[in-house]
Amino acid sequence: MHIPAWTYIVSMTTYIVFLLFFISFMRKHYKLSMYFFLFSLLTFPLWLKGGVIGWFRWAKILSVILPTIVVGITRISVYEKRKGRFWEFFQKEWTLWFFYAILFLNIMEATIKDVTLGNYFNAFCGFLLCVTIPFAPKFWEISKEPYGDLIAYTTAAWNFIYTSWNACFVYAESPVHFFSSVCILLAAEIYPIIKGRPELYIIARVYTLAIHLLLRACWDIFPKVMDASPFHNTQVLKIWGIINAIMIIPYVFWHMWQLHTGKADISFRRGRLKSV
Repeated sequence: MHIPAWTYIVSMTTYIVFLLFFISFMRKHYKLSMYFFLFSLLTFPLWLKGGVIGWFRWAKILSVILPTIVVGITRISVYEKRKGRFWEFFQKEWTLWFFYAILFLNIMEATIKDVTLGNYFNAFCGFLLCVTIPFAPKFWEISKEPYGDLIAYTTAAWNFIYTSWNACFVYAESPVHFFSSVCILLAAEIYPIIKGRPELYIIARVYTLAIHLLLRACWDIFPKVMDASPFHNTQVLKIWGIINAIMIIPYVFWHMWQLHTGKADISFRRGRLKSV
């Protein structure tokens, strides 16, 4: 199916702008964000109609939506200092380990898939991204400032490499949805830059990925307006993977040096020992 160039430009720009507003809305309206994704589970009949077939697709959607709901509950519990056994359960450190583990598993899952696709250099980058995730709970927290954000003290460099790595993975794994995936990756990359706060990357990534998978499950219009399969090139894929592998190596040394010298407490937080 031939798609005019202007359709790509309009659809991708519109989607990125929508995602940027969506991130901001979900951050500010932390209660509504939890209820939104909680009740989004009721749309599962549309998932069947939308073509969600096979246990893997169902597991992928639920493995993103359910943790997003946990993020929402935890934000409410910690920010509002809720009392009661249920709420206090989500005020414990296990939640930060949980979010760390979800990110780790999300990257590792794609890394293993890259290996099966023969995208070895990009898989190497994915493995080292796992190694360089800031440790929980030391570099993770639920902010006491408005609006109870999930904070992960990743650096601007880590965010950029992750974005490039993930885009390369999608380019190999699902060429049809590459451009739509680029939109959610760019939105998550751009939002922290606009705010001047790299530590907002993970929460931006959580909400863009969750809404994207939900939209695809309910009504996958993306192949009709931004099908990227005609632009797929195996040589580009190989070179891209090599570039990602090269970029991550110096970052790993810098990351380990920061931990070894004790500078990570300041450098990861951009000079702030602890958020207020």
